[in-house]
Amino acid sequence: MAVLQVLVYPDERLLQVSKPVDTFDATLADFLGDLEETMDAGPPSVGIAAPQVAYFQRIVLVDVSSMLQARPKLKSSNHGRMVLINPEIVERSGEVIGREGCLSVPDYTGNVARAQSIRLQARGPDGSQIELSCEGFEARAIQHEIDHLDGKLFLDRVMSSRELFRRKTYK
Repeated sequence: MAVLQVLVYPDERLLQVSKPVDTFDATLADFLGDLEETMDAGPPSVGIAAPQVAYFQRIVLVDVSSMLQARPKLKSSNHGRMVLINPEIVERSGEVIGREGCLSVPDYTGNVARAQSIRLQARGPDGSQIELSCEGFEARAIQHEIDHLDGKLFLDRVMSSRELFRRKTYK
């Protein structure tokens, strides 16, 4: 496995729309291992999407467990580490505003409106069908990662320039 380079805004490849995965084989398994290692090696994050490492297929990893452990009052479902291939949100409800950051936009965070609850369908690493209902922070993380598959960044959804904040750095 390898740690892959994460594309950083304003790299135009981040705007590319990803194609569905149609082959579930050893090459895909190898890439999933690399993507997982990249997520674990980088700055703390709750998700990563394949386009962030210049692999333009519809694949995201999401795991909000560490965030929920650090912030126990945060309302959220928690399905643990999820590998979602060809994810599709089939139902959305509610809307909440929350702060988001991104591995590909390391210097800023911003307030973004997202659905409070989602229901989605996806494929697992072996091609099996997955159906999930997610809410709160986990739903936000999944929507954020799926945006990457459509060539969007949270910057495209920030409500106004006043809702964009320079990330604090701690020394």
